[in-house]
Amino acid sequence: MLGSLANIVTWEFVGYNMIILYAALRTVPAELYEAAAMDGAGAWRIAWSIKLPALRPALTLTVLFSVIGSFQLFNEPKLLMSVAPDVIDSSYTANLYAYSVAFISQQTNYAATVSFILGLIIVIVSYAFLLTANRRRTA
Repeated sequence: MLGSLANIVTWEFVGYNMIILYAALRTVPAELYEAAAMDGAGAWRIAWSIKLPALRPALTLTVLFSVIGSFQLFNEPKLLMSVAPDVIDSSYTANLYAYSVAFISQQTNYAATVSFILGLIIVIVSYAFLLTANRRRTA
């Protein structure tokens, strides 16, 4: 079931990430590619030395969006719960758990607490990721 969820989420967001990466590649001046080719750089060297460094901020952004999105899974497990109720229960993801606590068990205060803690965890993980990415870039 985890593979099915990963497949759904991958195809759901791969287009969005590709648009971000394509836009980042379009910002690289064509003169830079021409200068590298004139210096004798091949396609692999241009990709490694020019394109990849130009994509680093966009890759950081897409990874950050993917990490945040993985914490917010709700629709996909909710839809697949009807297909495989033995595998996916009401506590499969934190959002699904908060939903079931709020609307099935009618414990709205507890569901709000779960949602708030999930938001806090997302902020902490995102900050730690950005801090790590910025330290690697400046080092």
